[in-house]
Amino acid sequence: MPLHRNSQSAAVAVKRRLAADVDFIALVELREDIFFMHTTLAGKRIVVGVTGSIAAFKVAGWVSNLAKEEARVAVMMTDSACRFVAPLTFAALSGERVHTSLFTQEGADVISHIQLAREADLVVIAPATAHTIARLAHGLADDLLSCTVLATRAKVLVCPAMNSQMYSHPAVQENIEKLKGYGCQVLTPESGRMACREEGPGRLPEWEQAREVMLQILAVPDLTGEKILITAGPTREPLDPARFLSNRSSGKMGYALARTAKRRGAEVILISGPTKLACPPGVSCVQVETAREMEEAVLEHCHQASVVIKAAAVSDFRPAMHFAEKVKKEQAELQLTLEQTTDILKELGRRKKKAGFLLVGFAAESQNHTAEGAKKLKNKNLDLIAINDIGSAHTGFEADTNQVTLLDKNGSSPLPLVSKEQTADLIWDHVVRMLEKKDKE
Repeated sequence: MPLHRNSQSAAVAVKRRLAADVDFIALVELREDIFFMHTTLAGKRIVVGVTGSIAAFKVAGWVSNLAKEEARVAVMMTDSACRFVAPLTFAALSGERVHTSLFTQEGADVISHIQLAREADLVVIAPATAHTIARLAHGLADDLLSCTVLATRAKVLVCPAMNSQMYSHPAVQENIEKLKGYGCQVLTPESGRMACREEGPGRLPEWEQAREVMLQILAVPDLTGEKILITAGPTREPLDPARFLSNRSSGKMGYALARTAKRRGAEVILISGPTKLACPPGVSCVQVETAREMEEAVLEHCHQASVVIKAAAVSDFRPAMHFAEKVKKEQAELQLTLEQTTDILKELGRRKKKAGFLLVGFAAESQNHTAEGAKKLKNKNLDLIAINDIGSAHTGFEADTNQVTLLDKNGSSPLPLVSKEQTADLIWDHVVRMLEKKDKE
């Protein structure tokens, strides 16, 4: 059964209470809709209002993606929108009839805008033209879209898309600020070349960015007020300008932790080694390369954090010698001398009591997983450790899925094999319980 806006907080309370009393894996299998509500739009009632812009064709892709994710999508279109994309297109993509008129009666007891307003978990206006933004800012109610927005008590996401000169006009900016004042979320448009051949802000963002904002709006904000520091990715220890020591870490787990923490309301700083991943929306990213740079960045920011999660795979060794010029093969020594890097996690363990943060570590192990994790938990003074098997194709480096065992002083909790985003959310569920317990002490 899908979760709606008014049942989310209750679901979180049920989830926390049950998780303490029954087998964790069985509970996850029993109610995946509760446990993974932060990582999916499945089951959500999303009402999409399409207005008259060339970017309407892009929103057709959004609707298609929402339907693939098993969201329940209702599309309403203004008269101008119907000139750009046929309603039949959105009907085919959403699997539901498209609403185009305030006065179309579905039945004697149905008022379209009231029904859409009541059912919505989220109303998305995309693309939102300057004209539509002005009407919504001034509370006009002269068509289906504007009446629905006035009648709903669901969250509203407005996605402006227009000529860059129009977007930057003071009247449009003033209207956008009014909408924010009413509680609407506004998705900042991208800059680039427009259909009118001008350059500047006003492009409708890509689906990935819009989806992330939707998930942030719909997530239960149980990490609001927390400042969270996360490390991710590998480090690189240079031998010369062409060569370095590193590891196979992709950074996916750390980035998933940052993304899901932001969705749940946290202020997030992500310190990342070199990866191919984009910084999650709303997350403050610090890019580093070496273990020494990672250490300096972590120690600079950790004292402002309430939770520190060290998911980065920091190099344990670096070349004892660094050469300014590329070492030629004919001149190279066949033995490489190494020196140890600083154990950042152990240093954090020494500082955590005075600083007051919860400390979470990761153990990437290939054998004796629980024993090695327990040793690390104790020796590095951690509050929680996530242990995963790097020998499996589904849980090792660069995989999109993960299966970890959470270990703290009270025992272990094996998690199911799920996506790294879902794994991140299950880790945050555990952290939230630890924070609540800490507040009561």
